Amino acid sequence: MTAAIAHRGPDEQGFFTTKAAGLGHARLSIVGLGDGQQPMSDATGDLTIAFNGEIFNYVELREQLRAKGRHFQTASDTEVILHLYDEMGEDCVSALNGDFAFALWDGRRRRMVLGLPVGAICRCRPRCSRLNGFHVLRRKDGDSF
Repeated sequence: MTAAIAHRGPDEQGFFTTKAAGLGHARLSIVGLGDGQQPMSDATGDLTIAFNGEIFNYVELREQLRAKGRHFQTASDTEVILHLYDEMGEDCVSALNGDFAFALWDGRRRRMVLGLPVGAICRCRPRCSRLNGFHVLRRKDGDSF
C-alpha cells in the first residue's frame, strides 16, 4: 500500500484496513516519531486519519477542545484534527491554519474524506464535492466512500 511513497518515510510506516477502507502512511523522523504514529484512530476506533503537514494553530485548538471536555492521548496535531472533525464535522477544515493534507475514514458514516487548506487547488473532480477545503470522494454510483 505504501510502496509508491516509501521514499518519504524510511523511519516509520503504518497501515489501517477494514473491509470498506484502507489508509497507509510513511514518514521521516524530522522532529521525532514520539507519539504521533499513523494512521491514527480516535478512542472509539470510528475515526482514522493519515495526515501530512503542520497545523500552526493546533495548540490553541487543543486548548479549546479540552475546555469542551475532550481528552488527548498524544501531543500531536494529528489527534487534534480527529477531535476537531468529531466535534465540527465538515466545518473542521475551516478552523485549521497550516499546510496540510489528510485522508480521514469516518466509519460511522462509512466515507473517506480528504482535507486540504481552504483555497488549496483540488484536482480530484468530478468525483469530489468540495466545501471550504473539505472533500468527500464519491463512487460512480454517487455514494460516498
